[in-house]
Amino acid sequence: METQSFDEPTLASSAPIAGSFAPRTDLSQLAAHVEAVRQQIGQVIVGQHDLLELLLTALLADGHVLLEGVPGVAKTLTAKLLARTLDVPFSRIQFTPDLMPADVLGTSVFRPAQGDFEFRPGPIFASVVLIDEINRAPAKTQSALFEVMEERTVTQDGTAHRMGSPFVVLATQNPIEQEGTYRLPEAQLDRFLFKLNVGYPTLAEEIQILQGHHSGFGGTPLELVKPVLSAADLAALRRQVGQQRVEANVLEYIAKIVGQTRAHKALYLGASPRASIALLNGAKALAALRGRDFVTPEDVQFLAAPVLRHRIMLTPEREMEGGTADEVVRQIVQSVEVPR
Repeated sequence: METQSFDEPTLASSAPIAGSFAPRTDLSQLAAHVEAVRQQIGQVIVGQHDLLELLLTALLADGHVLLEGVPGVAKTLTAKLLARTLDVPFSRIQFTPDLMPADVLGTSVFRPAQGDFEFRPGPIFASVVLIDEINRAPAKTQSALFEVMEERTVTQDGTAHRMGSPFVVLATQNPIEQEGTYRLPEAQLDRFLFKLNVGYPTLAEEIQILQGHHSGFGGTPLELVKPVLSAADLAALRRQVGQQRVEANVLEYIAKIVGQTRAHKALYLGASPRASIALLNGAKALAALRGRDFVTPEDVQFLAAPVLRHRIMLTPEREMEGGTADEVVRQIVQSVEVPR
């Protein structure tokens, strides 16, 4: 999607006006780091350019991501590759119907010699956590993620254990109509910055995949994907993203879009203010990825569906008519006047 260009204002005199020409942010380091990540992942993944851009956007915006798609479209592989480009601790949790909250968060173990309990952290204590097939676990285990995803802490036996930084959850799931899955609670869905639908490759991309396997290539081994971004680098990039310029009319644009979800006749449940914040943070990160130090309405439009599709609920009547959340979001975006 092309971004709208804004002309600089013409000054009537040479006298400087305070705030008219704020120094442009140097995004060269951010661009270099992002390109290094793209090159590493590109050794293995064919296509999926929009998916990678949105994953990087979420990473810079300090948000969690839910990846949904049918088996075999490289959801887990893409998440693992992104984690490998970061020089931070990584863990993977395979969700199953018999998984218990302690299997995720950790548990307290009695030490007879000391006469007390010691907390043994679970696999959630990592910087990048891949939760594979998150909708295979029942509600009891899902609820164990509520606190840690929102507050970055795990409370066990009255003691709060703080997560390190960064802390990002990348979760995959099959579509809910598949057998043996559980629908995620709305409160948990709301904690994901984006929900990304991973589709099938194009014909040309699938031919490229087949050519690689036919020639015996079979994809680059994961071990060849090297870390190119440290925790300190990511923290610096996130601080830079936080300083992106956002005009008041763009803030109002975000609020109007989210507000319309609460009044739309096709929706039973609208988005909360957390969605507005997610749309703002995501737009700031996307603008930086695209080489700008300011947010445009086009950034907001591009992210509206990933931010809102899992935070709204269609009315039963609209569902029976075959409507989708993305269609409603598209209608809302088209109905709200674009600031100029």
